[in-house]
Amino acid sequence: MIKGLDITQADLDAWLSDHVPGFAGLRRVEKFGDGQSNPTFRLDAESGTYVLRAKPPGKLLKSAHAVDREYRVMAALGGTDVPVPAMLALAPDDTSPIGRAFFVMEYLDGRIFWDPSLPELDRDARAAIYDGMNKTLAALHDVDVAAAGLSDFGKPGDYFARQVDRWSRQYRDSVDQPTDDMAHLMAWLERNRPADDGTVALVHGDYRMDNMMFAPQSADVIALLDWELSTLGHPLADLAYQCMQWRLPHDAGMRGLGGLDRAALGLPSEAEYVAAYCDRRGIGPIDNWPFYLAFSFFRLAAILQGVVARAEAGNASNPEKARAYGRAIPLLARMAVDLTKDEDAA
Repeated sequence: MIKGLDITQADLDAWLSDHVPGFAGLRRVEKFGDGQSNPTFRLDAESGTYVLRAKPPGKLLKSAHAVDREYRVMAALGGTDVPVPAMLALAPDDTSPIGRAFFVMEYLDGRIFWDPSLPELDRDARAAIYDGMNKTLAALHDVDVAAAGLSDFGKPGDYFARQVDRWSRQYRDSVDQPTDDMAHLMAWLERNRPADDGTVALVHGDYRMDNMMFAPQSADVIALLDWELSTLGHPLADLAYQCMQWRLPHDAGMRGLGGLDRAALGLPSEAEYVAAYCDRRGIGPIDNWPFYLAFSFFRLAAILQGVVARAEAGNASNPEKARAYGRAIPLLARMAVDLTKDEDAA
């Protein structure tokens, strides 16, 4: 049996041969070590190399680990300016040979950067990587969702109202009792939501450097990955979520840029990054920026709490990393609370 997939190599080979165009001769299955949500595997075959991404085993939170949504959105983006791997086959929950949904996609050869300070690159190359991320984010939010066949990919109505409600419920489902900081955040976000401006875009939901792959010899993004949290929503949610990276500490396992001399490293400031995005999209300065940031910190804390709950139930893809996430949740909540207090004081 293949560990983590609960299927023999012969049976998986047979399914792949029947469903993936041109597939032949599965030789090896290897789980990628990183990633906390949906376990992902490299498939080496006579016909080439592929990637299989599956739901994790065990009892899951409602609406979590929707690999079928990941498959759908990446398939829809194949003809747009947003770089994604080619989608090859989907096994839905009700017909999957492993008893839970998975999909198979193209394997791409590129670079993934795990440290946002980019120590392996020189100063000019670092700036180019950040510009490539910015360009890709703007391209994503400029996608015509109707033309891409994604008009029904999210619920109508106020995105932030729905998201605050969703992650508040998911957080409460993952804990016995909310912490004081998380309780404060849930109440503050509900009271301070900006009025819905009617803006709707395709949002990634987890837009950060290590969820994208760059070309081997350039700063071009060749694949934006991990679309589990994608939906139709407000583009500022993605922008603020990425901008948390400027504020998170670099020395506490959070892979942030806090405490670093960003100018010396050749990295843009948060304000410069936001301004470049607004310029690319032709929009003006952003009002209520502290709300979007506080929401992003809260949402990440709620997501990580779900990972911790899954680890405690024995269903985490990477239990050691789940424990580290558990230690990060209070820090995220405190940083968000500090933002709300600064805003209240203003």
